[in-house]
Amino acid sequence: MRRSGRTVRAMAVMAGLLLLTGGVAACSSSDGPGQTLDAFLKGWRNGDLSKTGFVTPDGAKISANDVFAQLQGLTGELKKSSLLVSALAKPKETGEIASAPVKLDWTLPGGTPWSYQSTVRLTKRDADGWRVIWEPAVVHTELTAGDRLELRRKSADRADVLGGDGKPIVTQRPVVTVGVTPAKITDQAALFKELGKIFKSIAVDVDLKAIGERVKNATDDGAFIDIVTLRRPDYDKIRDRVRALDGTVFAEGQRELAPTRPFARALLGLVEPATREDLDANPEALQQKDQVGHGGLQQRYDVQLRGTPGQSVVIARKTPDDQVEDSQLFSTEPVAGKPIRTTLDVATQNAADTAVAAEKQPSALVAIRISDSAVLAVANGPEGAGVNTAMTGQVPPGSTFKMVSTLGLLDKKAVTLDGRVDCPKTKKVDGRPFKNSHDMELGSVPFRTDFAKSCNTAFVNLAPKLGADGLRDASAKLGLGGQWDLGADAFTGKISPADSPTELAAATFGQGATAVSPLAMAGATAAVARGRFVQPRLVTEPAPAAPAADGPELAESSVQPLRTMMREVVTKGTATDLADVPGKPVSGKTGTAEFKDGAEETHAWFVGWQGDIAFAVMVEKGGAGAEAAVPIAARFLTALNK
Repeated sequence: MRRSGRTVRAMAVMAGLLLLTGGVAACSSSDGPGQTLDAFLKGWRNGDLSKTGFVTPDGAKISANDVFAQLQGLTGELKKSSLLVSALAKPKETGEIASAPVKLDWTLPGGTPWSYQSTVRLTKRDADGWRVIWEPAVVHTELTAGDRLELRRKSADRADVLGGDGKPIVTQRPVVTVGVTPAKITDQAALFKELGKIFKSIAVDVDLKAIGERVKNATDDGAFIDIVTLRRPDYDKIRDRVRALDGTVFAEGQRELAPTRPFARALLGLVEPATREDLDANPEALQQKDQVGHGGLQQRYDVQLRGTPGQSVVIARKTPDDQVEDSQLFSTEPVAGKPIRTTLDVATQNAADTAVAAEKQPSALVAIRISDSAVLAVANGPEGAGVNTAMTGQVPPGSTFKMVSTLGLLDKKAVTLDGRVDCPKTKKVDGRPFKNSHDMELGSVPFRTDFAKSCNTAFVNLAPKLGADGLRDASAKLGLGGQWDLGADAFTGKISPADSPTELAAATFGQGATAVSPLAMAGATAAVARGRFVQPRLVTEPAPAAPAADGPELAESSVQPLRTMMREVVTKGTATDLADVPGKPVSGKTGTAEFKDGAEETHAWFVGWQGDIAFAVMVEKGGAGAEAAVPIAARFLTALNK
């Protein structure tokens, strides 16, 4: 690169300088100060100053190695920053002294530019040629011997995650860290036993054995050994009990937190101190003690949320009493992060979290507002953490998929509400037996009864009329298996190819190769209630780049009978426990999904809607939908309608 003089690039500033091997540099130029200046700048670039002669301001010789060492010391924390040095003009001679202005262009961490001028002085006094007068001012005019250039960082304010109403759902909230100090502990065994009881009373699990090892290995009896950080409301519940114990200490602070511990936790993720892996992956952007998003939306949008830190370059100078004082040379102000906005609704999310928390088996619940397809709640039970099964799980839908198959059958005019379809105890297809739950046998009954009672063999009988094409078409109309973009990871479903009579029969009632997520089924249920598929919305700012197009209007002659049958599931079918829940009438479909051939364990499902809210519930290894998923749905709707 060439600028208004000769330009050199220190590839990694002083870190790019190789260890010099020469002693006192004997080479000088007798042809003029310009050539000596060129040699110095070139040597700076190449890490070899041996071809330049140096003297101190008082005329004493100084070796290239010593110059190199002083450069290293002066540049301090800027060693890893890129630097361009330009000669702005030819040296101006005044007798035996010459001087030339040079420009230094730094690129600081994060790409921040910092430019300024300094001066290089040269002399030919007592020598055959010109030599560089080495002094700290070459690097910066305000530097003196013993100084260091150092970086100071100014953290940016992390932005909030907003809910559908534009108010923060993840924001700074007060916390209290509970710890112990070895010097104050009088009876460690008794202390830890009591702490275990206290933490258990607020459902907090702490590895006190590990804390004991830290106490044992502490080198400072007065050290603060943290045990757990609690939200202020949780701490207040145990405050008097824990403060009464000898050895406990406390520190108040603020952390980025959702309203409650389980609140959409798997979806939102956490904000935590940067790990070694974070620092190694982002050495330019992160430093120790920085707050970083881990998992969920906090990780996906981490760069946007945490903003850009400010920084300053200072001269760190020792005072006579051996303290260090900073003299600021340059600074940039931090830029606060930008919030992301979601469609989550606090009341709906709390109701969903409460509903799944009471189920011991892993479970998931997704709620969607039918009118605008906004995702109101994403809950994973019982504690909310771990994998976001509610949105990314890939499990068979079981009999909830009869909602999809029935739409396809109605579109093909293969069934009617009152047309009779046989429901035997078992049905064989190409030698493979299919059966009903609890060996149910209804005989020849209206199709609406087959649907309400969830007769598998009736759907096996209808499978040839549906066909693989009808299965695919109905699934697509309800958005299953499509390309969605809602600003978060989501599994929209994988539909069985139904490429054999047995696979088609299984797929017709949600078994075989079909897999879905609770989000996918909630979206499909909302489409039935609405009369058209509209992709669920979750993150609205920044807006997703490529959301799925709206689906076609569902035929009224198909969707109206389907809605009637889904209402009858609650009034006289497999979900009668929902008939008397608070609020408007509930419609839906139960499901029991086998997920492994020969295994008796099954996933439990319920999908449905009440008023303007569609939802899907899934319980892993929960058994029958009516036994595990329906109670969760009842708790959800009861909490929501308080």
